[in-house]
Amino acid sequence: MSSGEQAGTISPDETLPTGDTDGSETTGAPAGKKRRRWLRITLIVLLVFSLIGVGAVVASGFYLKSVESDIARVDAFDSVPEETRPEVVAKGALNILVLGSDSRDPESTGGSRADTIILAHLPKDRSSAQLISIPRDTWVAVPRSKEGQGGRDAKINAAYAWGGVPLMVQTVEQFTKVRIDHVVMVDFAGFKEIIDALGGIEIDSEKEFTSIHPPFRTFRKGTQRMDGATALDYARQRKQFPDGDFARIRHQQQVIRAIMEKATSGGILTNPVKLNSFLQATSDSLSVDRELSLLDMATENRNLRSGNLFFLTTPTKGTGRVGSESVVFADMERSRALYEAVRDDAAKDIIARADRK
Repeated sequence: MSSGEQAGTISPDETLPTGDTDGSETTGAPAGKKRRRWLRITLIVLLVFSLIGVGAVVASGFYLKSVESDIARVDAFDSVPEETRPEVVAKGALNILVLGSDSRDPESTGGSRADTIILAHLPKDRSSAQLISIPRDTWVAVPRSKEGQGGRDAKINAAYAWGGVPLMVQTVEQFTKVRIDHVVMVDFAGFKEIIDALGGIEIDSEKEFTSIHPPFRTFRKGTQRMDGATALDYARQRKQFPDGDFARIRHQQQVIRAIMEKATSGGILTNPVKLNSFLQATSDSLSVDRELSLLDMATENRNLRSGNLFFLTTPTKGTGRVGSESVVFADMERSRALYEAVRDDAAKDIIARADRK
């Protein structure tokens, strides 16, 4: 394939090199036995929301029960000291921590990390959802794990390497002062199969640029159709943009929204055989906490659509260096105001106070 290849022309069967993500120094967390694909859980729940929304309650319940029985469960909260956890302020609202890695990123050099960190807030009335990205290099205080690691300032994704999901929960709760209700974990690389199953997605690129990874696709400015491999490549790019990893976050958010829009408008929802095959094929790639019920989530959030999902980013003061490390500095005053709105379940204030990257 030539270096001038246009986006969207890659064969769905093409694979990319294996590896972890770039840059971060953190290593040491035990790898999961199953690949964790963080976008799949979002899509599965969204698909069921849509089914329930058109009245197929019995059918959607059948699908969810069959999928839910195969999903891996993790002990997300067992070793989080209760005395360190924030209090629940708005009863009925839900805060879900979405952790993702990109295990096949060609730039990867290190071990287990959470390369994508999203705090998803579902208001009590379930009329919308706010998905707030926390840049993986945000410089925060990481508590000490029960194994004795951490206990110092570091990039936020170091918490997963040092203490797995529980220390990640504790770190995010300490940083945001928001109590986490559930955790979802997946491998970002797994969205290739989702997009191909949907027949591709439409993405509006902010500028023309060429990927730094083989086969060096060229993405033109404007709207274009992308298959799974192309969209995955697009979502990884950051070095061609002046705002670096913030562009990567922005691209990931674009892809998530496009998946949701295609899932609710495409024929997969009206084809039970195709839907069942799709859900069963993805169910063994998920990890969630032991208390999360997909069926309950789907029933409660049946009116959610891509139009009432808001993708936001934790306010920052930009990037800098701490010793030899390149880090992101949170704007603590604005971040406190943002997460206070999350705790208070004030959706309009959440949207107003977050960065719109």
